[in-house]
Amino acid sequence: MASILVVCTGNVCRSPIAEGMLRSILQMRFGDAAPSVASAGTAGWVGSAADPSSIAAAAELGIDISAHRARHLEAQDVSDVSLVLAMATEHRDAASHLFPGTVGRIFTLKELVRLLEDLPEAPPSGRPDDVLAAQVSAADASRFGAIRDWRRDEDVTDPLGMPPEAFRAVARDLDAWCARLADGLFGRAPARTAPAPEGD
Repeated sequence: MASILVVCTGNVCRSPIAEGMLRSILQMRFGDAAPSVASAGTAGWVGSAADPSSIAAAAELGIDISAHRARHLEAQDVSDVSLVLAMATEHRDAASHLFPGTVGRIFTLKELVRLLEDLPEAPPSGRPDDVLAAQVSAADASRFGAIRDWRRDEDVTDPLGMPPEAFRAVARDLDAWCARLADGLFGRAPARTAPAPEGD
């Protein structure tokens, strides 16, 4: 079972892109120890491929989601993961209703990033899955004490039925938010150093 479950409506546009991006980021950081990532939809178009425009937009950013197949969100999915990452508040609410005991592990992507960035302490060290669970718990503990600007949009725009440029905009948006999420959960990745020039 995945450590992180990304949820949208049909599981063919937003969540496959976010799933692919998060998986890529975490595998680059942690290799085989990376927390696993999956996705599902509250009205999942079971067995469908990702929308062709989602596949193309993700590919432009170096992410291959061509093998994705949609699935429907089930209560067991919600109960078994460390984090449910909703693309919009409606998906957060749907997941919460499926398994109320796991509300503390269900956030919208933007909500969780903002909470993590406001935490007073740096992420702990340890196994990536353990750090993930600890950071999710810390974000949940701070959730109701956080000062909220209710004008903030917590949703990632649904590009379904829109032109390709809308999908590109969503993919770029998700790319930025997923990078911030990884930094918030695990700390900033070490800067890559350029290889030393070879001698003559």
